[in-house]
Amino acid sequence: MDLQTQLVHNKWRIDAQTGAVSVPIHHASTFHQFDFDTFGKYDYSRSGNPTREALEETIAELEGGVSGFAFASGMAAISTAFLLLSKGDHVLITDDVYGGTYRIITDVLSRFGIEHTFVDMTDLDAVARHIRPNTKVIYMETPSNPLLKITDIRGVVKLAKAHGCLTFLDNTFATPLLQRPLDLGVDVVLHSATKFLAGHSDVVAGLAVVKDERLAKQLRKLQYSFGAVLGVQDAWLVLRGLKTLHVRLDYASRSALQLAQFLHHHPKVAHVYYPGLSFHEGHDIHRDQARGFGAVLSFELEDEQAVRTFVKHARIPVFAVSLGAVESILSYPAKMSHAAMPKAERHRRGITDGLLRLSVGLEATDDLLADVEQALSYV
Repeated sequence: MDLQTQLVHNKWRIDAQTGAVSVPIHHASTFHQFDFDTFGKYDYSRSGNPTREALEETIAELEGGVSGFAFASGMAAISTAFLLLSKGDHVLITDDVYGGTYRIITDVLSRFGIEHTFVDMTDLDAVARHIRPNTKVIYMETPSNPLLKITDIRGVVKLAKAHGCLTFLDNTFATPLLQRPLDLGVDVVLHSATKFLAGHSDVVAGLAVVKDERLAKQLRKLQYSFGAVLGVQDAWLVLRGLKTLHVRLDYASRSALQLAQFLHHHPKVAHVYYPGLSFHEGHDIHRDQARGFGAVLSFELEDEQAVRTFVKHARIPVFAVSLGAVESILSYPAKMSHAAMPKAERHRRGITDGLLRLSVGLEATDDLLADVEQALSYV
């Protein structure tokens, strides 16, 4: 079946015991064992819970993996995946990575003797040059946050396999509907399920998916040991959100393209970052490895004062952190998603004080266009 159908009709669409068309929420921390010598499938909810398992199997199926893992947040998923590393290992990571990932790399992993190098992953030659003998993970984010940079997934995977490295990829912006990294050879796919997968600004969750049984066994042990598992109510909310992912993402993506085209031609906008624009660097690569361009775009105004003026007059988008929700969300990376990154580092990566990120929601496209136009008239 097409992924659009699988979102609604999967193994968990009907409860086998009751016929319910919604996954039961098992608010149980522990499970009675009926046999003294042989324990059942579930014993303690940190190691496994039927509701969480439904989400984990669903995301594994959607991503084409053998095992999925649900965590308390996107950063919990990323942090747990990084626990596959050991002291002395080296991580090669995309340079304009999400600020939370930047923080875990620079402030936390470095204290445990794990080395890192940031690199522009749009340049495969640069990636190849920076791989070291102790490089164990190459970390991709494509499209990246917030500049929507495009990484050639197949190219990086080829380099990683040649050097015995694992590949991680944050697939939050694209979701498995638009991009299936495991099919392209990636080892670990990561999601902030808070965003498009859940889609309603009412849950914080993270997901990881792998295609290799050996790696699945390692990550399952880490999930159990580290314990940052997703609660059952939140797992149910993500499962509910997944059912409408296709219609939400399809509509929002079409609106995003129209907004990107409008902003590109506006005299007060210095630059627009959106993979759906034919001149966007990496447009052809993204079109080859993905099924659509997504609902997130960024655009650059003259400076922080211009941003302040625009935000003050924009009426429809909420001004907030996060993205991927039914409401449009306007974010200022310098003070929000990338606040953990020093100003000099942000500017070196092109994340300027005039940059805004817009996650397009489900409002009428014409209303959004009119609102953006009137807000720009004050800039």
